[in-house]
Amino acid sequence: MLDLSKYQSIGEALKDSLEEFANEVCLIEADREREKERLTFRDFKERAHPLAKALQESGFSAGDRASIIMTNQSKWLITAYAIFFSGGVLVPLDYKLTPEEHWQLLKHSGASVLVTEYPIWRQLSAAEGRAIAANVRTVLVTEAPANADLAGARRWEEFCGESEPVFAPRERKDTACIVYSSGTGGRPKGCMMTHENYLEQCVALTSLYPFWPGVRYLSILPTNHAIDFMVGFFGPFTCGATVVHLRTLRPEYVREAFPKYKITYVSLVPLVLKNLQKGLQARFDGLPAGKRRIFDALVAINKALTKTRPRPWISSRLLKQVHEAFGGELRTIIVGGAFTEPQTLQFFYDLGIPVANGYGLTEAGTAITVNDLKPFRADTVGRPLPGMEVRIVNPAADGVGEVSVRSKTVMAGYLNDPELTAEVIVGGWLMTGDLGRFDEAGHLQLSGRKKNMIVTEEGKNIYPEDIEAAFESLPVKEFCVFAANYIWPKRSMVGEKLVLALHPEQGQQFNDQLRQDINTRNNRLLNYKRIHGVILLDEDFPRTASLKIKRNVLAERLAKLDSEAAILPL
Repeated sequence: MLDLSKYQSIGEALKDSLEEFANEVCLIEADREREKERLTFRDFKERAHPLAKALQESGFSAGDRASIIMTNQSKWLITAYAIFFSGGVLVPLDYKLTPEEHWQLLKHSGASVLVTEYPIWRQLSAAEGRAIAANVRTVLVTEAPANADLAGARRWEEFCGESEPVFAPRERKDTACIVYSSGTGGRPKGCMMTHENYLEQCVALTSLYPFWPGVRYLSILPTNHAIDFMVGFFGPFTCGATVVHLRTLRPEYVREAFPKYKITYVSLVPLVLKNLQKGLQARFDGLPAGKRRIFDALVAINKALTKTRPRPWISSRLLKQVHEAFGGELRTIIVGGAFTEPQTLQFFYDLGIPVANGYGLTEAGTAITVNDLKPFRADTVGRPLPGMEVRIVNPAADGVGEVSVRSKTVMAGYLNDPELTAEVIVGGWLMTGDLGRFDEAGHLQLSGRKKNMIVTEEGKNIYPEDIEAAFESLPVKEFCVFAANYIWPKRSMVGEKLVLALHPEQGQQFNDQLRQDINTRNNRLLNYKRIHGVILLDEDFPRTASLKIKRNVLAERLAKLDSEAAILPL
């Protein structure tokens, strides 16, 4: 691994990694049964440098911003490298957002360059919102058909400079990425992540879960996700490891990838991990009675032998078929983005497949705490990573309070929003809005949220304010969306739901017509953004002098209601 303490920027570290590990394979891209690309670090450089040169020739320079909206593939990483090499600021956006949401964030970020795929560009270029992001001057589109109308865009494959690009140095405190934790319908929250944030986070994570030449990481999470950007790009590249991209995530091809490519690490969100658990459990339940007894006995032996720490060489022999199905080389499954239920973590650990669960948020880099498996604990999110100061603010009698963190991985602030930045970074400490306590072993146990938001099992951060646009012009006097746990705090990180608080017009009833109107709007939202019930309040919502709803005061009023009776199902 490169000594990242010597580097000032992501671009500088990646540039050296291409030289240091020139002959190692850095990228494998597969599409169903066919392997599309296999690039060494030298090949990667030969693909990326002409793109960097063309960007520079087009006027893109240090500090300029460029956005990527793409599925996982080699072109994503090649483009990101070219941006960093040129001193640019990367704006990675979720390709699953709507065109209107994309244009809103492109405008807010100030990106002058957009790199995307042809199918995504067809939707973007046809959307009404295109006109709002006049700052986007150059659009590069990948894999466009030969005779396609690119609507002013240029082909990524033909956008090449003739000579060597000039490396643009950056400082550690300079912004490297603008990462959106939310704000696709309400107040944009663009986290300004510095080069130092990523360099320090990489050192901390690889101290516990190292990469080296020969390691193969299966990239399933979108690369715009904070976890995959770190452990599916920057971490492996600076250690000479290999990233494996699949162009399809159909379960049968994901399963085949483990033995085919001898995967060492993979990152998943809790929902995918739970689905994997259900599939394995169904296979175990289908075993004949005699084989099932033998299997259960082997699992029990493995549990006894790995109680204090993982012993992969033992587990892989006791439960050979299970481990061979995962390729025989899988060291750890990394899970994050949302809370993972302890029974799911224990299920895999009992099979000899450790799951490194942790806790983090975009504003603090990839992770704050990680389970170091010394020993394995399914009931916590681990201990703070090296370099992380974590404390509990205003703890109650049981030790539970708001989790706050101070470290070199904490963002510089929210883009163009000093007011919001001042609310979450207080005296150098990031106030997470999550509730937790430390146990006697120094492990963090999470127990709920203080802030008005939810995190889905897919790892999506949902701020209720971002949902409200879907209910504009609803024929009621006023409305507001809340996280149910914000109104009625529960000591739980699972089953979080959104509710719609309504103040009907005088004499108005919550009838079938109004219910149908709400359901119609709700069904237009992505499934993880939908509300689950309605709360009726027969009084005016409290408002500020500028007529903004006082959400905290309204939540206090609603909290006096019985949650079971107050929430009307849709």
